[in-house]
Amino acid sequence: MVQKRVDCFKCKSLYVTWDQRFPYGCKAMGFKSKNIPSVEVYKASGMNCQKFAAKS
Repeated sequence: MVQKRVDCFKCKSLYVTWDQRFPYGCKAMGFKSKNIPSVEVYKASGMNCQKFAAKS
């Protein structure tokens, strides 16, 4: 079964940083990264992000 990847651009927690090395951040998970946060979460845990909260 193929799971659909979480789209961080539709999540309340995604923010864009001023740091050119780490342009994306996740308020819910508390980190900044070079890639979209859901990709980093999947790489680290093998699971989709569990903190996704859709924008209103």
